[in-house]
Amino acid sequence: MKAIRRAINGANINRLRFWIQLVALVLLVYGGYVGIELGNSLPVLSCGYNPQGHAGLCFLLPLQHNLSGALFRLFRIAAGGFLIAVLWFLLWFVVLNKAWCGFICPLGTLQDWLTALRRRFHVRNARFTLAQFRALTRIKYVLLALAILLPLGVGAGWLHRDLNAPFCAICPGKTIVPLLNGNAQYFAIDFSSSVSIMLSTLCMVTTGLFFAGSFGRKRFWCFLCPMSALHYLLSKAALLRLRKDGAKCTRCGDCYRVCDMEIAGIADDVVARDIMRDDCMLCLKCVAACPEDGALKATFAGATLYEATSDGFVRRMDKGGRK
Repeated sequence: MKAIRRAINGANINRLRFWIQLVALVLLVYGGYVGIELGNSLPVLSCGYNPQGHAGLCFLLPLQHNLSGALFRLFRIAAGGFLIAVLWFLLWFVVLNKAWCGFICPLGTLQDWLTALRRRFHVRNARFTLAQFRALTRIKYVLLALAILLPLGVGAGWLHRDLNAPFCAICPGKTIVPLLNGNAQYFAIDFSSSVSIMLSTLCMVTTGLFFAGSFGRKRFWCFLCPMSALHYLLSKAALLRLRKDGAKCTRCGDCYRVCDMEIAGIADDVVARDIMRDDCMLCLKCVAACPEDGALKATFAGATLYEATSDGFVRRMDKGGRK
């Protein structure tokens, strides 16, 4: 048992994560072609505008569509199908927490590949000031609120029907995921109404932001993603957790230096046991970078899955595993 534990703690999590991300991207973007169907409640941006290829649908699309129906429908027995979708979303999420962002989400994987491309060209990673960091962190909550409130306004008859799924209409996944299937039809302005002109224009803007921002800054879009906001609001109920033993922390800062989201609390907070923060995506790079035995660990339902060890740290450094 100790040998198994040592092998797990000494593993190169970055290499393992790369292969999981690759398999997840192929599954979610192309799995539908071979009949794989995971439902319409996935906690990742698996785009519904890719109807033939997707193996499962991002929950934000059915969430917005159901909220945009007549308000009385939300309280009818017929809404049971939507409640089942909500329960499936919660079940998927409770199992993996925000590791859906760090290991599974197709747009997250593409951002990591853009980062690898930037490194290939020796372009430095852009860094945010504390004020910029805090401002960016708030944006995803604004987008989440709009993704809920605007469809409700449509259902009440106050807003235009084209606002029935406002976030999906401007999400870069709408253009990028179909493009991976050779479909570029959404790289265009929709002139069918003034609202559709506005939304399709915003979609072009967010797509540009996705590529430019993610090339210049690790995981840039994750700061803006309302799915990430929804995840964090529910994260206390999840089984997969990131834990810290502050008594073992020497504040060396290695965990902060490898964090794609620049979460200072991961290094500075030596009081909290549950160390997962707002923008954390549970990529576990911090655990791999920590040289102190048991200072950081990933647990599932209280049981340790992967933890920092000095031996594992040395083995990963010898193999060039620190990224």
